[in-house]
Amino acid sequence: MEPTSGWTIEHGPGRYRTGDRLFFYTLFYFALAASIEVWWLNTPAGSVTTPADAMIAAGRITGMVGGFVLLVQVLVMSRAAWLEAWVGAHELLIWHRALGGAVVVVVLAHAALIAVGYAAAEHTSLASETWTMLTTYRDMVSAFVATAILVAIGVLAIRAVRRRIRYELWYYVHLASYLVLLLGYGHQFTDGADLQSPFARWYWFSLYAFVLVCLVWGRVVEPLWLNLRHRFRVLDVVAEGADMISIYVGGRRLDRLDAQAGQYFRWRFLTRGAWWQAHPFSLSAAPNADWLRITVKVVGDHTGDLRHLARGVRVFAEGPSGAFTAGHRLRHGALLIAGGSGIAPVRALLDDLPADTVLLFRARHPDELTFRAELDALAAERGIKVWYVLGARDDPGPRQAFTPKGLRQLVPDVRRRDVYMCGPAGLVSTSRRALRRLRVPGRQIHLDPFEF
Repeated sequence: MEPTSGWTIEHGPGRYRTGDRLFFYTLFYFALAASIEVWWLNTPAGSVTTPADAMIAAGRITGMVGGFVLLVQVLVMSRAAWLEAWVGAHELLIWHRALGGAVVVVVLAHAALIAVGYAAAEHTSLASETWTMLTTYRDMVSAFVATAILVAIGVLAIRAVRRRIRYELWYYVHLASYLVLLLGYGHQFTDGADLQSPFARWYWFSLYAFVLVCLVWGRVVEPLWLNLRHRFRVLDVVAEGADMISIYVGGRRLDRLDAQAGQYFRWRFLTRGAWWQAHPFSLSAAPNADWLRITVKVVGDHTGDLRHLARGVRVFAEGPSGAFTAGHRLRHGALLIAGGSGIAPVRALLDDLPADTVLLFRARHPDELTFRAELDALAAERGIKVWYVLGARDDPGPRQAFTPKGLRQLVPDVRRRDVYMCGPAGLVSTSRRALRRLRVPGRQIHLDPFEF
């Protein structure tokens, strides 16, 4: 490990927004309960008397729950600025991932319970009842198609599967989740026995309308306004190492861009072979009036093509997103932990953090230390302390550095600091375990997880 040492302050500590998140959680469960209440109000007392009735009732309830959770899934990924500012992009991503598996299970349970329940009630085989439902019920075929798409999305979302497939396949199948919403809408309103009352139809129509407005606002209106206002273009592409490049993006009125160091945009470069893909890349320097900088690790065809971007290429950006910013810290001091391309948002954060900040930068070899010249300059000019943790995973230095004892030796006052981490999953999980053992409060730990 090689140290350089550490001191200025741009942003003071913020506040922990427990109330905001608690209100969001309360609103979620209240709306979920109201969705199930529709079934309760439309089910006469004493009408559930047989096992078949119980299965049909359970099928209707799971249908309500599945439809509601699917709407929430779409809402949390609508990218509406007000929602990300209120709850936090990282928190919304956690909700999206957690609810993804739940919606697949609940929808499959709904289909199975309804089919088995009606087959039992009519004393017929499951295959015969399924065929009858497909051929006689309106919008039932579309519901089966929607279920198949949901299952495909769920399978591809499994980490072990996702790591082995091309981004393009995952992207297009994931995009089909909007088709699930459309297909499910018809099935829910034409076949849903509990949505025939005026209140039930009004309530569920309002849910759909609200989510649709948020989706159009976050995915269409806000990005169009951002890009018409700033007219982003590529200024230059600079090699930062064997597999790292920095892309400098210019535009109009960048001094009025509402972005902070540590945030990310989704970038779409409007050139042949790249225009159809939008990828999230963090700013690797604090935004200024002249340019924005993103730093990308070359790991596939798309990022490889970015090496050859020509100056003047138009750029379509969506954002900014993320709460990985200096304004969200609770303590004056900060510890930054970075590895690999995770140095990009961490490097930007250094521009907004006080001079007694400590950085631990993990790399296997010295030539993987992206921005080393900039980091050394910051250490010399502002007194920021930088530790380069070099070597293979099992080497003594890296093994020791990210243990409770190692972190306490390098940063004795770690409990009185906010900790920002960005890097490979192994580095982040190891560091979190060590911080928990050091009793660093969870609200002082800020993550910027890699997106697929």
